[in-house]
Amino acid sequence: MDKKTVLEIINKSPVMQLATVDSEGRPHTRGMMPYSADETGIVFHTGSFKPLYKEILNNQNLEVSFFDQAKMLQIRVSGVAKEITDQAFKEKIVSTPGREFLKPWIERQGYDMLKVFKIENCRAVIWTMATNFEYPQKEVVF
Repeated sequence: MDKKTVLEIINKSPVMQLATVDSEGRPHTRGMMPYSADETGIVFHTGSFKPLYKEILNNQNLEVSFFDQAKMLQIRVSGVAKEITDQAFKEKIVSTPGREFLKPWIERQGYDMLKVFKIENCRAVIWTMATNFEYPQKEVVF
């Protein structure tokens, strides 16, 4: 699978699973809504008051996974989270259709609570039933 196809699948995915490790080395996963993905990385957001934010600050190495049920295909992407602090970009996210749930929160707490990250240096591995036993797995880098 090529990079373009990987990014198309990611951008069509309404949910991704995000894995982090807490300060005691315990793994945590949670469903997240990816904002966008391109050749520079995968963008998502969270709140500064959430444990997720602290986990990312302590360890920027992340892995996310996407599942396309129609194709029975999973994409796992590992990379390094970099915080995006650009105010105009935060405002763009909040005004994006599908992100209306952020507006009341921003009105109450302000934009400082909205934390935006881009997963960079991405290495994607694609899994299907047909490739289940193939190792080493091919990576798509972006």
